[in-house]
Amino acid sequence: MATSESAENYLETILLLGRKLPVVRSVDIANELGFKKSSVSIAMKNLREKAYITVTDAGFIYLTDTGREIAEMIYERHEMISSWLIRLGVPETIATEDACKMEHVISRQTFDALKAVMELTPQDK
Repeated sequence: MATSESAENYLETILLLGRKLPVVRSVDIANELGFKKSSVSIAMKNLREKAYITVTDAGFIYLTDTGREIAEMIYERHEMISSWLIRLGVPETIATEDACKMEHVISRQTFDALKAVMELTPQDK
């Protein structure tokens, strides 16, 4: 299930938009990411060809089971890494930006180890 960082970002964006909008369209993704609609259209074509999304005749975008699995994995990594960095004292905006980069390159083994440590370490709140 090897995917590019770009594809993972699009899938994560679709997941998050789907949680706050009744339907997700290419224009919603373009607005969220600050990309041109034409760029998003090409990306959606690629995601559709890889069977990560389906697009209805009305232009509504839905994650397939495989697409949702990837999106949820990336989002979990993002949330966990952001939280870890904030707990280390990194300002939230920097932690969020760094998590966006790290979530795509961290190995499953390293992420699982980080997750285990985070679950064992009480938060200071």
